Parts: sequence; C-alpha cells; structure tokens
Amino acid sequence: MPDLEGKTFLITGANTGIGRATAQALAGRGASLVLACRSEASTRPVIDEITASGASGTVEFLALDLGNLASVRGCAERFLATGRPLHCLINNAGLAGKRGLSDSGFEIAFGTNHIGPFLLTSMLLDRLTESAPARIVNVASDAHFSAKGIDYDAVRRPTRTRTGLPEYSVSKLANVLHAQELARRLEGTGVTTYALHPGVIASDIWRQVPWPIRPLMKLRMRSPQEGAQTSLYCATAAEVARDSGFYYASAVRKQPGPAATPENAAELWERTAAWVAA
Repeated sequence: MPDLEGKTFLITGANTGIGRATAQALAGRGASLVLACRSEASTRPVIDEITASGASGTVEFLALDLGNLASVRGCAERFLATGRPLHCLINNAGLAGKRGLSDSGFEIAFGTNHIGPFLLTSMLLDRLTESAPARIVNVASDAHFSAKGIDYDAVRRPTRTRTGLPEYSVSKLANVLHAQELARRLEGTGVTTYALHPGVIASDIWRQVPWPIRPLMKLRMRSPQEGAQTSLYCATAAEVARDSGFYYASAVRKQPGPAATPENAAELWERTAAWVAA
C-alpha cells in the first residue's frame, strides 16, 4: 500500500473480522479512520489497539445500524457535520444467515447489506466528490453468482429460507450492481467504485447461521487478515485508480455473475432510491 497520511477512510463494520483487519492495515500506513459500527463498546478495543500501535492518523467511532434508516441518516449527518474530507468509503459491514425483517422493513439481509449501504453512500457522495480522487468499495461475495436476479416483492417480506443464504446471495448481487451503477453515474467526477469477493472468511458475518451448519461452514474458511487483502487492494492500489465499476477476487479483476447486468443495475438503483426517499 502507498503512504496514506492525510487520507480519511470510513469503514463500516470495522469492529471485527475483515473490517477490523482492514482498519488495522490502513492505520499502519498513516490513514485517518472513521469506524462506523453498531456498538461503541465492541469498537473501543480496535480503537485502543490502533492508538497503542503509534499510528499517525486519527481513529474514531460513529454509531451505525445499517438495518435502521434513521441510524444511517444520523451517521452520515454526523460525519458531514465534521467538515472532514472523505477519500474512501468501504462498505464492509454485513450479515448472513439471519432471518426476519430489518427495522426499515426489508428482508433482513437485503435491508442490512444493500439498503443501508446504498443510503449511506448516497448521503456521502458529495463529500467524496469534493475529496476526489476518492473511492467507494463494496465488499460483496461470490455468492452473488447463485442469484438469478432480484425479486422485488420478496425483498419486502421476511426471510423465506431456513438458512437465509439464498437471500444473502441476492443482497450480494445488489452490492455488485450498486458498484456498477455508481460507476456509470460518477463517471468523470474522480470517484471510482469497486465490488469484491474477499474469499470465504471465518468472520462474524456467519454468526446468525444456525448450529450445526455454522461450524461446518467455517472449517475451511480463510482468516480475516487474508480476507482484507482485496478490500485493501481496491481501496488503495495505484493500478486500479482509473478503473471503476468492476468486480475483484484475490486482487484480480473478474467477470461478475450473469445477473450483474447494466439493466438490472439501473432498475435496482431506481427502486432503491425511491424506497430510501420515502
């Protein structure tokens, strides 16, 4: 990674797993960090660890519950009120395997993994553009390959399947489509976008998958530090600074799944924008 002194990164879900490893690596290169997470108590150890490491940048907490649109708006407004630049937004936080509805009234994986990040990103777009060159990184998953498309009625109802993994796949397709449509809309602004597969990682994203499925799933998973590498690549690598809207795995650009089409990306944007404006 290049030296990142003077650069500000906002990372969601940075209190654990891939987000924590990403924050630690960025801090080690001098970046200033805003860690947007649900719990200050669970984020405090990360802040203390980074501070104790002697990192030159600042690190602070912002409260954020992606399943609750009022919380998302409050988080964005608090950051904007600081007047600070924003050089990279890393939409890292997510969940898998939980069943139900989000507080904002969407299937819980879709609401948390797509609707919340869409609103947060939208509210921070002007600041990112003002800070350009800047980047938006969506941590997606190769699970999106199994999603045939988005059922716009199903995403407004509680989770149907027992494991919630098919719904998770749909939410990860939405992350890829979001990055694609952002790239189209932000062309020429100096803000570039990326979606990525971090690998199958033994992180807290699987905490809601029921036993005995969860421990069996995690047997051959990679570490969060390994999982952070593609996020760090998309967020900082000079060789992709002019690329936008693409999908990456193992720090290599890949072809996304067949449902990741411009038409689907445009439709998802229009529907989501209407939902979060309501």
